[in-house]
Amino acid sequence: MAEQAVAVARALLDPERVAAAVPPQAAATLSDGLAGTALLHACLAHIGPEFTTAAARHWAAAGRLRGDAPPNGIHTGTGALAASLIIGSGHLPDADLHRDTTSKATAWLSARAQGLARHQRRRVDDDRPGAPWAVYDAINGLAGIGRVLLAARTAGHGQAAEPGLAAVLTTLTTLIRTRHGARPGWWLSAEEHPARVNAPSSGAATTGLAHGIAGPLATLAVAHIEGHAVPGQAEAIRTAARWLLARREPTASWPPFVSGHDLDASPVRRTPAGPGRRDAWCYGAPGIGRALTLAGHALNDPALVGAGRTAIAPMADRDPSRWDTEGPTLCHGSAGVLQAATKAGCEAVARLAAEHTAAFYDSERPFGFAHLEAGAAFDNPGFLTGAAGTALALADHGGLIPSDPAASWDCLLLLS
Repeated sequence: MAEQAVAVARALLDPERVAAAVPPQAAATLSDGLAGTALLHACLAHIGPEFTTAAARHWAAAGRLRGDAPPNGIHTGTGALAASLIIGSGHLPDADLHRDTTSKATAWLSARAQGLARHQRRRVDDDRPGAPWAVYDAINGLAGIGRVLLAARTAGHGQAAEPGLAAVLTTLTTLIRTRHGARPGWWLSAEEHPARVNAPSSGAATTGLAHGIAGPLATLAVAHIEGHAVPGQAEAIRTAARWLLARREPTASWPPFVSGHDLDASPVRRTPAGPGRRDAWCYGAPGIGRALTLAGHALNDPALVGAGRTAIAPMADRDPSRWDTEGPTLCHGSAGVLQAATKAGCEAVARLAAEHTAAFYDSERPFGFAHLEAGAAFDNPGFLTGAAGTALALADHGGLIPSDPAASWDCLLLLS
């Protein structure tokens, strides 16, 4: 498995080859492109100078190719390069090599966090219920940005990180503690959901780590563990954890969302939520379970830690071919299960996920691992949906990635 990870990294050394493998708008991203491949090279920099050099070349190429990408979260646009630099530079032999650039990246993310916080505050002031995914989630919103700002603060960029971090913690805490009748502060009307999402007419409150309340829960919990808290934060962690536990399905996982009609019912109704991931990082037991274990550690609550592990552990009783995942990559594939199970302390699930992930390796593919989506295979080089992220999980499992940097690479998944 470790050998596969190194082979993937070597296949990704050329930034021009990486950029050519994806559409132009994706070339610089963390999710699909150069910010993700740079992160892989940085995490393997201790192996040899070729990876240190490659990380710098990929960051430089990402900077050139990001163009006028919108200022989203940590997986696309300027935020993707910022997040990759902040986390990846800590793995380099000389962590100060990109210090000035990393400080500027931290300041950019901090300003973005403050802007999103102001957006949500205006919404509250206008008495509009709910919060858009792009305000709070792990991909575009405050949960993902806040976790990277925590890492930047730990790495010595506290002055730049602090204003945005305070805005993140205050906004996410307020979001969780806000109610609109029986609907929580992250409920969103049907018309405000992204166009690709088939939300119920009564709107929905989303559960998963990528776009649901598990993301803010994980970020608030890690901040609390590291000693960064605002008034009401511990109560918000407890509230979000209890909400998730109350909506766990009899199958031991979670529905992707809870409709407004079900939220309004008393007692809480459990109408089947229909299709949607139940076993992946993005939605389902691995991501939510890890968020619950982090909440338990933050609150010094062994029962909550146990509940998170209990959510993930039953996956070991099923062959991975029967998991509700697709392919080997991080977002909705087995590499995401591997990393979530590892960090939650579910060794049996992690072992199965590692073996299942490694079995997808194909030396005939350009980058070793293909991303599978709706039955089609794509040679995607990036982090969230590509070979670089898969290689990072296998490299970590194989002991190739040092454990001493300020922040683990998987904090970008809100797993640490």
